[in-house]
Amino acid sequence: MSAPEFPPTPPQVPQFEPSFAAALARWIYLRCGWRVAGELPNVPKLVAIAAPHSTNWDVVWGLLFKIGLRLQIRFIGKREAFVWPLGPLLRHFGGIPIDRSAAHGVVDEMVRQFAAHDKLWFALAPEGTRKKVHKWKSGFWHIAREAGVPILPAYFHYPEKTIGLGPLIYPSDDLAADMAKIRAFYAPWHGKNRGTT
Repeated sequence: MSAPEFPPTPPQVPQFEPSFAAALARWIYLRCGWRVAGELPNVPKLVAIAAPHSTNWDVVWGLLFKIGLRLQIRFIGKREAFVWPLGPLLRHFGGIPIDRSAAHGVVDEMVRQFAAHDKLWFALAPEGTRKKVHKWKSGFWHIAREAGVPILPAYFHYPEKTIGLGPLIYPSDDLAADMAKIRAFYAPWHGKNRGTT
């Protein structure tokens, strides 16, 4: 188990300037007993995935983690979550609302965004819902492969109040093999209400 502190942020990672909000987020996260495991990779572009996503509390802890580390991460969420009072805050810290019934253009749009920026970290939940699913959405893999960027697996492990970071995964030409490798990485971790297996 890692020490109750935040890891250093490498120079190539997109981040915003120090602020009161960042200091407050870091204090709340640690004060509530949460920890960080793993290290941030020193790369300017990647697709981050987070699982298991089993509760709305994941958004709270995930935002405190992101803001506390001053990470400039864009992320998508269901349009219904972007309402008052949380909506403006989600947008301010990089949230992009999507209509899940018409999300087919997200891959192409994010590939264009990666091409247009020198630094871009993009995050999403591959399960696509808080309910247990047997098949994950593969959009994150298609975005990473077409944009030529690695995948950073991040996990919630509620038994030890931990958000952890795994090793970078570079997409191959074999979607099934890559998804099996990623799912195997998540097998030990357990969200608030369930695991991923």
